Amino acid sequence: MRPAHLALSTAAVLVVPLGAGPAAAAAGPPGIPTVVTASAQLAGLTVAPESSAGSYDRDLFPHWAAVAGTCNVRETVLQRDGQDVTTNAACAAISGTWHSPYDGAVWHQASDIDIDHMVPLAEAWRSGASQWTPAKRRQFANSLADSQLWAVTDDVNQHKGDRDPSAWKPPLTSFWCTYALSWVNVKHNWQLTLQSSEKTALQEMLTTCSTR
Repeated sequence: MRPAHLALSTAAVLVVPLGAGPAAAAAGPPGIPTVVTASAQLAGLTVAPESSAGSYDRDLFPHWAAVAGTCNVRETVLQRDGQDVTTNAACAAISGTWHSPYDGAVWHQASDIDIDHMVPLAEAWRSGASQWTPAKRRQFANSLADSQLWAVTDDVNQHKGDRDPSAWKPPLTSFWCTYALSWVNVKHNWQLTLQSSEKTALQEMLTTCSTR
């Protein structure tokens, strides 16, 4: 049985710079915009019904590509988002501490962590990625340049599935602001569409943000 979830303060789930020394907070994904920027990006997204749902296949988005040496994207995110992470010769994380921003849980085994695609691959497929080239879908599934990839509790990620914010929100309500900022920015960066119910949910989540 897993240990009980440990509550974190709101500050523990904010994206902060990576500092020097072993006690530094985890870096988290890059590229999360301000509320003003995200609001403008949300207003500019195209609202359209989803399409091509029946033709989705996860294999259309090759993921966990090699990054450097024996390290792939999953292991890279585990190292980026964890604290005091140690790895073996194959670059697999063998110890560390991970704070899951979605639910506030703290984990000490990498096996308890999933690397979540902020905008799920199936959601992206239904929102325009079905028209992309295989190379672009691979880039999207492995993107380290924006806030698409998050290290989170595996069970929470599985519960999220491929649902957008109109159907699923993180259990930790203090993270709703950052979640909406990240979701909007990823959809903007990759020029994906969204549904009207999704847009409404994101607008509501952005109202939880303090001034940034």
